[in-house]
Amino acid sequence: MTDPSGGSVQDQRDNRRGHRVERPDLTAAIDAAAETLVGVLDSAVSRHRLSVSPTQLRVLSLLSIRPEINVNGLAALLDVVPSSASRLCDRLEAIGLVRRTADPRDRREVRLVPTAAAEVLLAEVRSRRHEAVRAVLERMPARGRQDLLGALVAFGQAATMSDSGASATVRRTGIHFD
Repeated sequence: MTDPSGGSVQDQRDNRRGHRVERPDLTAAIDAAAETLVGVLDSAVSRHRLSVSPTQLRVLSLLSIRPEINVNGLAALLDVVPSSASRLCDRLEAIGLVRRTADPRDRREVRLVPTAAAEVLLAEVRSRRHEAVRAVLERMPARGRQDLLGALVAFGQAATMSDSGASATVRRTGIHFD
């Protein structure tokens, strides 16, 4: 049986004290964990003054993993109109984090390339985020960390399987789980 949100309705169980306890719905638990993870990642970055917005940081991350991308490709990944993506890149170019270069295969095309300063910024952000996640993981029992790793690998593999929605996820993020 499913609830209106598409998750499964779980039977309630008695705990040792005789109280009825509802088992967590898996999709709701994943959603809550994702929200918590986003909070951990955001707070790791927000404690430090960055010269870029979260959207600009996302653009830099995408450019870093997609070295041959142009404005239209970036707009598609961000699900925005090309003029909005171009304005984002204008601002990043103005502060020295992006440069536009001619595509050697087609001089009419312009690639978006993160600068060395952008790569340093991304490395710093990744380091802060990894440290914040590591601190949370250290508070978990070893068995919980192992279970989480297995679940995340399985989830990543399932998300990259070739159905229409999953392949869009891979195209959008550039992340593959093998």
